[in-house]
Amino acid sequence: MTALYAFLRVTDDLADEPRELESKRRALESWRIRLEAALTGDYTHRVHAGLHQTVQRFSIPVKYLFAVLDGVETDLEPVTFANFAELYPYCYRVASAVGLACLPIWGTRGDATAAAEAAGIAFQLTNILRDLGEDRANGRVYLPEDDLVRFECPPETWRADNPGFLAMMRFQTERARSFYAKSRALDDLLSPDGRAVFSIMSGVYENLLTAIERRKFDVFSQRIQVSKLVKLRLLARAWPTKWGMV
Repeated sequence: MTALYAFLRVTDDLADEPRELESKRRALESWRIRLEAALTGDYTHRVHAGLHQTVQRFSIPVKYLFAVLDGVETDLEPVTFANFAELYPYCYRVASAVGLACLPIWGTRGDATAAAEAAGIAFQLTNILRDLGEDRANGRVYLPEDDLVRFECPPETWRADNPGFLAMMRFQTERARSFYAKSRALDDLLSPDGRAVFSIMSGVYENLLTAIERRKFDVFSQRIQVSKLVKLRLLARAWPTKWGMV
C-alpha cells in the first residue's frame, strides 16, 4: 500500500504543481512513459522499484495505474460534463481504479470488482460536492450540466440560500448514497485486513457527506472536514475487524 500510495502521490503532485499547462502535460506524459519502463524493470524514480515489486507480487492489473493517469490528465484544463454518463468514467479513473488496484493487496473472498467500483464513484462524488466552490474558481464544474439545467442552478447562482441549489445538492447526495449502498457488499468480500482498511476509508467519506448535509450544503464559507474524533472512532472500530473478531 505504501508503494502504491507513493506512485499516486507523485502522479497527483505532477498535475497540481503551480506551473504552466503544457509543462504539466509534458511531465505527465513523461511519467506515463517512465511507468511503462518501470514495469519492465527500468527504474528512473525512487518509487518505481517498490511499485513494480508490488504489482508483480499481488498481480495488480496495470490498466488501473494507467487509468489513474488518464483521470489526472483530465484535470489539467477546465472541465465540464454534459451528463452523469460522462462524469462516471472520470470518477472511475480517478477513484474506482485506485480501489480496484488495492483489491489484490487487501485480499478478497469472491468477485469484489463491482462493489469496489461503486465505492470509488461514491467517494469521488463526495469529493466533488465538498470542493464545489474551489473547483468553480478554477474553471472546473464537475456536476452534470443536465442536472444544473433541471434544477435551474448554473454555477454563478450556487449559494446555500438558493432553493434550486439546495434541491440539486439533495439530489446529488442521494446519488452518492446509492453508490455507498452498492459498495457495502465489500464487507463480505474482503479479507479482515481489507475490511478494516475499507471501513475506515468508507466511514470517513460517508461522514464527510453527512457533514455536508448538516451544514445545509454550505460548502463555500469554509472547507468541510471530518473531525479527528470521528476518525479516531473509525480507527478504534476497525481493529476488531482486522483481527477477525467481527
